Amino acid sequence: MLSTVIKTVCAYELHNMQIGYGQFGISRKGSHDTSDEHCTIFYDKEKVELLEGGTFWLSESPSVPGSTSWGSVVPSIASWATFQLKGVEPPGFSFQIVNTNMDEFSPRARRRSALLTWQHIASLPPSLPVIFCGGFNTQKESTTGRFLLGRSREHGVVGDMRDAWPNARVRKNFSLIRTYHGFKGDKQGTLEFLKLIFRALCLCWDRQTQDLHIDWVLYRGRSLVPVSCEVVNDNIDGFYPSSHYPIFAEFMLPRTVRLLEAPVQDGS
Repeated sequence: MLSTVIKTVCAYELHNMQIGYGQFGISRKGSHDTSDEHCTIFYDKEKVELLEGGTFWLSESPSVPGSTSWGSVVPSIASWATFQLKGVEPPGFSFQIVNTNMDEFSPRARRRSALLTWQHIASLPPSLPVIFCGGFNTQKESTTGRFLLGRSREHGVVGDMRDAWPNARVRKNFSLIRTYHGFKGDKQGTLEFLKLIFRALCLCWDRQTQDLHIDWVLYRGRSLVPVSCEVVNDNIDGFYPSSHYPIFAEFMLPRTVRLLEAPVQDGS
């Protein structure tokens, strides 16, 4: 999933992917726009079937394209898609992906956006696993993060998402505690290092607050078990595709679901 990308970049990414990938998502200005940012969801059409999807705006008018509220500077959206796994037994295992990019400047907009998105997730069947990911533009110990992770209330509601990073069995690039790097990579200077030391002295970290990630992979559902999670810092000669490091998470299928063996191709 890409939290912010324009349509021309989507086309480029699909061109460079293996044949068989699809994409879902529209511009934050509406389906007619091709030049602004999307919260695109890429998927392997050989492994999953897209059942349904949609986009809503993080505002008081979530069905109005381009709408803004709560002090937000630009429109923010959440795109969601429900998929069904192919080639599994028993058939019918489905899950939903929700991809977002929240407002960069307004804490109130992020809190209300989190509440709005959580209301969407809470309306889904409890048995449907959900992965909620993207650029949240705030740390997990913020009011937005604490609400989604079930540690504080927002308008009387408490979220119950879990964070893939601290719960994964294997974590890679653990030392990259920040996902925002401003195209600098991990060379963020003495000031950032001093800030980190000060934070470590002032806070009693637990497994929920030991990182400064502003890009998260959250999940809901007992059938989802995060196996590995990685802060991806790939670059070409020091050039990065984004000012944020992506977060990659891998989940294990529930024990009740097994992959069917692919038929052996006859080489004759």
